[in-house]
Amino acid sequence: MNTERLNINTLNYNETVDRAADILRQGGIVAIPTETVYGLAASAYDTAALKKVFIAKGRPQDNPLIVHISDIEMLDEVAVNIPPEAYECAHLFWPGPFTMILERSQNIAKEVSAGLDTVAVRMPSDKVARDIIRASGPLAAPSANTSGSPSPTSAQHVIDDLDGKIDAVVVSGECEVGVESTVVTLVTNPVRLLRPGAVTAEQLCDIFPNLLIDNAVLANPQADEKVASPGMKYKHYAPKTETYLVEASSEDYIDFVNDINNCVAVCFEEELPKINCPKLSYGSVFDEASLAHRVFEVLRMVDELHAEKVYIHAPSKSGIGLAVYNRLIRAAAFRVVSL
Repeated sequence: MNTERLNINTLNYNETVDRAADILRQGGIVAIPTETVYGLAASAYDTAALKKVFIAKGRPQDNPLIVHISDIEMLDEVAVNIPPEAYECAHLFWPGPFTMILERSQNIAKEVSAGLDTVAVRMPSDKVARDIIRASGPLAAPSANTSGSPSPTSAQHVIDDLDGKIDAVVVSGECEVGVESTVVTLVTNPVRLLRPGAVTAEQLCDIFPNLLIDNAVLANPQADEKVASPGMKYKHYAPKTETYLVEASSEDYIDFVNDINNCVAVCFEEELPKINCPKLSYGSVFDEASLAHRVFEVLRMVDELHAEKVYIHAPSKSGIGLAVYNRLIRAAAFRVVSL
C-alpha cells in the first residue's frame, strides 16, 4: 500500500481536508493530527474500515477506541441517555483533551467499543482534525502508532511506524499537549477517572467532588478484566530497550544512574549536568506540561542509544504529572525502582 502524504498549509488547506475526508468516507484509514497525539482515524460507522485500524496497528480487539466529533450537535449521533453533567463537562473542556464515556448509540459500530454498551467520545481542539471530522462524520481514532510503542506526536513518528500500512497521513505540526486525553466514565456512580491527561483530576473534582481514580491508573488490570477505556490494559508506550521507572530524590537518582554501566538516563533537564552516562531530558521538573509534551518523543529516541536498560526519573503524581506517570509506568511494564 502507498501511504499518501497530505501536507497541509494555508495554500492547500481545503484541498487537503477534502482529500482526507474523501478517503475516510470511502472506507480508508487516515492518520490525522490532534492536540494530544496523532490519531489513526476511520469512520465510526464503518465496521470494515475499523477492522483495518486494528490490523494496521496490531491492536488487540478488546481495547476500545475513542470517537471524535467536531461539534456538540454530533454528540446525539454517537451517544444516548446523555446526563446533564456531560454537557457541563463539554462546556468546560471541549474542544480539548477530554474524553467522556457514555451510553453507546446503535449508530456506532460495536468494534469501536470492544463489545461494550458504552462509547468514549471527545472533541479535539485541533482545527485540522475538527474540519476533517466535519467533512467526514464521526471518526474512531486510537493513536497512530504500532500498538504498544510510544505514541506519535509528529507525522514522522506515524510514518516510522505505519508507512505502507495506512491510506494516508495528514502532515501537520507537532502535537501541542503530547499525551492522550483524560478519560472519565459517566456511566458509573461515582464518576471514575480511567486515564489521566491534561485535564487533571484536581480540575475534575470541582465538578465531581466524589471522583474516584480507577486502580488501573497506577496498576495493571487483571489479565481477564474487561476495560472501558484505551490505555488501561497491556504494556503501552514502550521503547524496545528494557525500561524502568525510578522513584527517588534528584540526588539519589543521579547517584543511582551514575553507578550503572550501559544504561540511558531519562531525566529532568535540571539533572543533565550531573549525570555521566548517556542521557536524555524529557523536560523540567518545574513544568509538568513540558514533560507531557516531550515524553513520547524521548521514549522514541531511547532505542537510538543502543543501551541495555533505560532508567526514567519518575514525575510527581499530581496535576499533569499523574498523566505522565501513568504513561511511564506502562512503558516500564510496571517495573519500578524505589530509592
